[in-house]
Amino acid sequence: MAHIGLIKALQEQEIGISAISGTSIGAIVGALHGSGKNIDEMLDFFRTIPLFKYNFLTWSKPGLLDTERYYNMFKKGIPNDDFSKLECKLYVIATNLEKGEPVIFDNGPLIRPVLASAALPPYFSPVKIDETLFADGGIMNNFPIEPFKNGKLPIFGSNVTMLKDVAQKELTSSLQLVQRTTGLMMYALNKEKPKNCDLLFQPFDLKNIGVLDKKQIDAAFEIGYENAVNVLKKWRSNA
Repeated sequence: MAHIGLIKALQEQEIGISAISGTSIGAIVGALHGSGKNIDEMLDFFRTIPLFKYNFLTWSKPGLLDTERYYNMFKKGIPNDDFSKLECKLYVIATNLEKGEPVIFDNGPLIRPVLASAALPPYFSPVKIDETLFADGGIMNNFPIEPFKNGKLPIFGSNVTMLKDVAQKELTSSLQLVQRTTGLMMYALNKEKPKNCDLLFQPFDLKNIGVLDKKQIDAAFEIGYENAVNVLKKWRSNA
């Protein structure tokens, strides 16, 4: 939601987006924006997509929910299931679980790579693409700046991975422990990469909002928007 707030601030400043490189929720937002969705349409997409549905529970796949079951819902939000139909270039990062490496998708079918990029263990099952299992891109690359390293345009980074202290009472279940350790690994792997951006957006107030907390959609959007407005204002004044 904070990514969408940033896009709104960029649009208000008439700053165009020529390409997006995204992992997990960043990949979803990139696909929605590239599909021509406006701000309200993107927010409505997340408001209406159910994170947990009882009939999406899976016993035959690793993970709690069958990620493939979300395909039809995503098809409604992204009607053209093809990278080439997007209005801006999009790079989607997912993790090849079999080879243990991050993979960049930027052509061909769009929705399954996006689903795979956001298939966060242990909640969502891996997605099979060309007979290979893929999961959340953030496992190995949560800040995918690599596609832009040799580009000539300025790189704007949107970093929403915030680290905060947690109390012992927040680590009493296996699920809480997995979520905490996964977050720590993602943070440690990518904490230096944001420094390579020409302009960085880091809305630190997000640290008090859970990754899968749908009740905080509007709050996270406003936090991302206000942060972006302030960063852009300072950037403009120093230009």
